[in-house]
Amino acid sequence: MSLVCVEHKPVLLLGYGNPSRGDDGLGPALLEMIEEQRALGRAPDIFDALTDYQLQIEHALDMQKRQLVVFIDASVSATAPFDYSRLEPCRDNSYTSHAMSPSALLAVYEQVCGEPLPDAYLLGISAYQFDLGTSITAQACEHLGQARDFVRELLFQYV
Repeated sequence: MSLVCVEHKPVLLLGYGNPSRGDDGLGPALLEMIEEQRALGRAPDIFDALTDYQLQIEHALDMQKRQLVVFIDASVSATAPFDYSRLEPCRDNSYTSHAMSPSALLAVYEQVCGEPLPDAYLLGISAYQFDLGTSITAQACEHLGQARDFVRELLFQYV
């Protein structure tokens, strides 16, 4: 048996949400856009992109050996087009539930990983509609494009 060591890139972009629920798919959609930018040479190859329907306790391990972690999600409370805010570890009500908040996930990381926390931020993209079987709204698509540009510029700061 041979072990394969995976080299982590310094930045983790963690987009979450359900693409089958309209604007809830903004996190995964942004990751697709940033991956396209990287493939075209318009974004630096310094990030790993991870998408899921919701944050899980196991995602704490994905944050190891990172300089920056950006959680990307749809938000009904964000000021349009998006909010970008620093996160701190905090055990909240989601800490023991099936889906976790980013701050609760940081608290798990602190407890389990025994490493310094990476810089961690939440990028909440303004969202409006979450009905099952619908597409991302036109308004949210505009915010998505602005968020893509923001993330691309952010990545260049870490080169």
